[in-house]
Amino acid sequence: MSPQSLNTLVHLRMPYGKYKDYLLCDLPGNYLNWFAREGFPKGELGSLLELMYEIDHNDLRHLLEPLKKFHFK
Repeated sequence: MSPQSLNTLVHLRMPYGKYKDYLLCDLPGNYLNWFAREGFPKGELGSLLELMYEIDHNDLRHLLEPLKKFHFK
């Protein structure tokens, strides 16, 4: 995990699926849990989803709030 990965979570949108266009940091926990059970996609997106899963699972979403303040839609 790098600081850039955390920044990417608050800027990158989910490219497909039920939650298409949601910021990765705003994906619901049950969706992240589904990926954890079924398998994360390959590549950078999968790594970021796995990171977001760990953040959510450990109840650390609040750590992303300062970064979200600087995200302009």
